[in-house]
Amino acid sequence: MSNKFKVIDLFCGAGGLSTGFCHGEMSAHFESILAIDNDAAAIKTYNANFDSHGIQANIDEWIASNEIPSADIVIGGPPCQGFSLLNKNREGDHRRALWEPYMDIIQRSGASMFVMENVPGLLKSDEFVDIAARAESMGFVLLDPKVLNTADYGVPQTRKRTIAIGIKRELFEMDNVPAFPPAPSHRSPEKSGELPVWISTQEAIGDLPDPIGTEIRDELPPMNLHFGRSPTEISKQRYQAVPLGGNRFDLQKNRPDLTPACWIKKTSGGTDLFGRLWWERPSVTIRTEFFKPEKGRYLHPEQHRPITHREAARLMSFPDDFIFHGSKTEVARQIGNAVPPLFAEKIAAYALDVMRAKKDDAVTVKKKDAA
Repeated sequence: MSNKFKVIDLFCGAGGLSTGFCHGEMSAHFESILAIDNDAAAIKTYNANFDSHGIQANIDEWIASNEIPSADIVIGGPPCQGFSLLNKNREGDHRRALWEPYMDIIQRSGASMFVMENVPGLLKSDEFVDIAARAESMGFVLLDPKVLNTADYGVPQTRKRTIAIGIKRELFEMDNVPAFPPAPSHRSPEKSGELPVWISTQEAIGDLPDPIGTEIRDELPPMNLHFGRSPTEISKQRYQAVPLGGNRFDLQKNRPDLTPACWIKKTSGGTDLFGRLWWERPSVTIRTEFFKPEKGRYLHPEQHRPITHREAARLMSFPDDFIFHGSKTEVARQIGNAVPPLFAEKIAAYALDVMRAKKDDAVTVKKKDAA
């Protein structure tokens, strides 16, 4: 029988969190036993990289009619759009309520720890007050939730995310629980210290050759996902008008005749729109439409094109041998929605240290019957 900690991954997507916990170094300590997501392509990707225990389902409907297996840890991020400042219609967003089945599964699985990942806005939301209250009512204590920058943990991307970890108070020697967050492995170039500086875009993607074609190809990585697009002549000219590190304002200055009227009217804000990445810095946050420069700073540092799917996957710290399934749009969504695996591994290492603080006589809490 395995003595690894059993992990349930909810809203798992392609499996970025699970990769950090259950692949590589941490795989000696954690094993994923169940993963749920409503995205069919993401679940196909998940099952291609794990042991085919990913389930494509609406989580509320699934838990109403299925047994929840016993687990030690529940991980995952309830869909964040409801908390995101990018969502202009946040009030009443039904996705806010998806933290409730997340907490239900924690309770019914008998887990002694949970790891919740989300956008920074979660911590200031009314919902987080409710989440904390629900966790407390279940006997959990939160370990000082924080907004962390993934670049501080070796990911070549300045992606900020809330990490909230809860542990079942009665099962742990609280004095032995390490303080959260885990110590950074890297530092901003603007800070002094002995840590190495953030991993740059150059280090992550600088070795890749020119992309080939415009479709996902049936060949070995990294080239299978290293394809381009078919931009119009106007788009090509727009790309050429943006210098290294530049953005839409440089486009407007250099080629006002090619600048969309809506950008000309908007004289402030949006400094990442139609921007180029810098070689010497990490990338900005990779989102689901990274292949569209009009959505953010997604132009290649030198070449006149948006970044490719492979470049985006590397900037998210996915290993080249991670298998993605789906259309170009579906794979892009999986990449942009993921938790960077390298960051997840650092969280997993911290979770392992916490689990070692469990009381010697701790008994796994028995699953409670569904209400």
